[in-house]
Amino acid sequence: MMLVIIRMKVLPEKRMELSQTIALLIGSIRTEKGCKRCDFCQSTEDENNLWLLEQWDTLENLRSHLKSRRFRVLRGAMNLLKEPHEMIFHTVFDPAGNGGDLTDKLVSLAYDKSCGSHERPREIRRKR
Repeated sequence: MMLVIIRMKVLPEKRMELSQTIALLIGSIRTEKGCKRCDFCQSTEDENNLWLLEQWDTLENLRSHLKSRRFRVLRGAMNLLKEPHEMIFHTVFDPAGNGGDLTDKLVSLAYDKSCGSHERPREIRRKR
């Protein structure tokens, strides 16, 4: 299993535009082959710090995603960032083989590690 953490610091005046673009993309990313999870989060301490957290079943499916049109759109949207984004890749072994509670704990750990401080990101939910 592969975990991907994309950390972004957006310009305040561009935050809404970037957030709307990513919110529209994550639904289709979740339908890609091998995508187990795709969450868009915002820091509770600095609303301009954003994270995209993805979980993929195999490296092959992750590589396919990184070559996809959806990912190119995401990379284009990242032109709105205040500073370069950071992408972190983790290979995770799930001894249970089912991605259950262990996966949730590892994603929680990834949240902690991606923050670099005591702040916790919060999941962004699209308003309907």
